[in-house]
Amino acid sequence: MTTDGEILEKLEGLTQDAVRHQLEALRSILQRNGGARYLRPFLGGHTAPVDVVTFRREVPLSSYDDYADHISRMADGFVNGGDPILCLDPLVCFFYSSGTSSMRPKMIPYFDTPLSRAASFIAHQAGAAVLRRLFPPRPSANKSLWFVYADNVSHTKGGFKVMAATAYPLHNNKMSSSQFLSASISPREVILGSDVDCQMYCHLLCGLRHFNVIDSIRAPYAIGLVRAFCLLEEKWEVLCEDIEKGFLSWDTSDTAMKDSINEALGGPHSDLSERIRLICKENSWDGILIKLWPNLRYIKCVTTGSMMHYYPKLKHYAGKVPILGGDYFTSECTVGINLEPTQPPEKTRFIVLPTGAYFEFLTYDSNENSVTDREIVDVSGVEVGKVYEVVVTTYRGFYRYRLGDIVRVTGFYNSSPELEFVMRAPRSSSEIVTERNLISVVEKSQSLLEDVLEGEITEYACSLDLNLSPKQLKIYLEVKGVSFEDKLKDSMTGLTRCCALLEDNFGGIYKVQRERGALRPLLVYIVTPGSFDRLLHMATEKGAPASQYKHPMIIRNREISDFLEGVALATVCSDSKDA
Repeated sequence: MTTDGEILEKLEGLTQDAVRHQLEALRSILQRNGGARYLRPFLGGHTAPVDVVTFRREVPLSSYDDYADHISRMADGFVNGGDPILCLDPLVCFFYSSGTSSMRPKMIPYFDTPLSRAASFIAHQAGAAVLRRLFPPRPSANKSLWFVYADNVSHTKGGFKVMAATAYPLHNNKMSSSQFLSASISPREVILGSDVDCQMYCHLLCGLRHFNVIDSIRAPYAIGLVRAFCLLEEKWEVLCEDIEKGFLSWDTSDTAMKDSINEALGGPHSDLSERIRLICKENSWDGILIKLWPNLRYIKCVTTGSMMHYYPKLKHYAGKVPILGGDYFTSECTVGINLEPTQPPEKTRFIVLPTGAYFEFLTYDSNENSVTDREIVDVSGVEVGKVYEVVVTTYRGFYRYRLGDIVRVTGFYNSSPELEFVMRAPRSSSEIVTERNLISVVEKSQSLLEDVLEGEITEYACSLDLNLSPKQLKIYLEVKGVSFEDKLKDSMTGLTRCCALLEDNFGGIYKVQRERGALRPLLVYIVTPGSFDRLLHMATEKGAPASQYKHPMIIRNREISDFLEGVALATVCSDSKDA
């Protein structure tokens, strides 16, 4: 068995000669898949082996749309082993992407590729080794309260499974499945349940029932933990009653999940119920996690990018318990490893794994919200301080594929670039606001908004309405605890002032276009509490995996914006004449 020291030593060796390992990765990909149908029009006239210069000159940059028809054919069962479409290795299943710009997620083909498995193994093992060094295993409190939902598995016309990448080990690898289940406090039936709200409640119930063995709390993304702790805040009295009586009261048709929870509860526990009740009825949720779970050592989830604005809320619940950031994984490939997971999101850095894929970087111009195709470099050409869009050539059939992730190079670990995740890339230069802009603007105005609204802003997003002339930016705010019935008229003056402040905080392209008259005044919608949770349900009903769901901060889907506008409690314009 490989030791933690050996794994970290292996990683050290890979990063010391990143350029050589990158060239070897590309050479391996082209030797294996150079004859794939997708590459034939570009490389068919060249003698193998194709070198890196020829590959980068002849193969164009690509996006998901370039693969969509190929993926659709494979999903329908047209997988010809003698003439592979994207990759020579066997097609195992499809992963749902975690992107939520549309209500229906993308499907990423997963091929059984030894080199990709090897890279994933190193990344996962290195992350686990770092974690064990920070928090050595202990025999007593050794369970995780893990908010993961692996039930949403569908099948394509050709009979292939489609699932979240996080669910794959639970459905396909007996060893990984048993390791995960032995570490999780929740029964398998909860993780594989069919009702995400009930699953979240049951995870909490299991964690509270066995509070003394909980070592960590985890979820793929920060939004999943914030949503779970909000449910705890809302339902703690019912949770106490269920523990006191010894059975699940939630009305669910999932009998397997219900039976497993009743067994896990192990009968009535009035003393434990009273313990939880005494903690929660203080109504002080600042640092409550360590009160409920006294052996809790850390919380782990992704907190970068669009998850960054959940960090303060998560920190509120966590108190002094450290929040550990995740590694940089995508459905397409492994990108980077976080060797300092205790850093807050604004200081989180990912070290590029040289064997994860072949990486290129498109220079990104923040002033224009776009990249320039003429300025593309490999790992040896990136410059510290510059911002890039990540481009990958993977072992599993994506070639010079634009991931849509914007990163900043902050330095080097040995010879491997160290990246800061900035945001998801704009779809085009016509987009005048980025995720980063929106988070910054709302944060600057949040205190005033919450004072006027007398409530807490829990979710927000924006969209650009191109159907209007001039076009108009719209912001959607969900506020907890606000009631407009009695004070709507009194609040409108203050809300109009807040709306104007939000608009003033936008800079760059937005400000220029407003001054030119190319944009109408900003419009803000205060939406009904629970509206963004409803987006989760709408997305999962159409196949999106609940574990990986992240609502879009920049809404490009008309169905989503129409829904949010339809549940608005109030609409305010930055121009008081239009309020």
